[in-house]
Amino acid sequence: MATLEIRDLHVSVGDGESAKEILRGVDLTVKAGETHAIMGPNGSGKSTLAYAVAGHPKYTVTSGAVTLDGEDVLAMSVDERARAGLFLAMQYPVEVPGVSVSNFLRSAVTAVRGEAPKLREFAKETKAAMDALSIDPAFAQRSLNEGFSGGEKKRHEILQLEMLKPKIAVLDETDSGLDVDALKVVSEGINRFHDGDPETGVLLITHYTRILRYVKPDFVHVFAGGRIVEQGGPELADVLENEGYEKYVKAGASA
Repeated sequence: MATLEIRDLHVSVGDGESAKEILRGVDLTVKAGETHAIMGPNGSGKSTLAYAVAGHPKYTVTSGAVTLDGEDVLAMSVDERARAGLFLAMQYPVEVPGVSVSNFLRSAVTAVRGEAPKLREFAKETKAAMDALSIDPAFAQRSLNEGFSGGEKKRHEILQLEMLKPKIAVLDETDSGLDVDALKVVSEGINRFHDGDPETGVLLITHYTRILRYVKPDFVHVFAGGRIVEQGGPELADVLENEGYEKYVKAGASA
């Protein structure tokens, strides 16, 4: 059973005197079969958590621990984290001119699985995943994220998720910038990944409850001031929808 454990995680941005602590002691456990939603206002540290777990060099872990199935994630390089079973869907995917979606996917799949998939099988697998996400087949020959709409970028992130089949998926504001139709398609992709393998877990970061109408969380965590200040079941998302984050922001500032 895959388990991601985050213990007393402190993360800073910047160097020397300009360093600023963003995460101030985060504790969270995501187990296989579970969907966790992290909600909170802008600037609360939600994306910092995602990038720190994934190994972005901009973020410095000053103390705490992150383990996946008991293995020290913080001691791993970024590619080692991916091979171990971690996946990050980015809020703002990077454009890579000259690298086609198809070549990128095959390189990523080869790196994670440890061997190159047979071309015919890979083409069949890719086409099935693209069809399920309502992606035009011509999309595979376009440069990675170059000129993509917001919806296309987010669908491509979920395409990667379905192809790479990680143990734990960290999805950073995957619903950002999506219209209703695209939101449904992306949500269906997340559910298809999670429901298709009970050995996987999902950590979904979002501002809004609208994606939670389609991707049902088991747990909801409220993030404020660089830490989790409240947690509960899916009903907590409804409380946030009705009451907003103000009281939680105050709790985060005083903690």
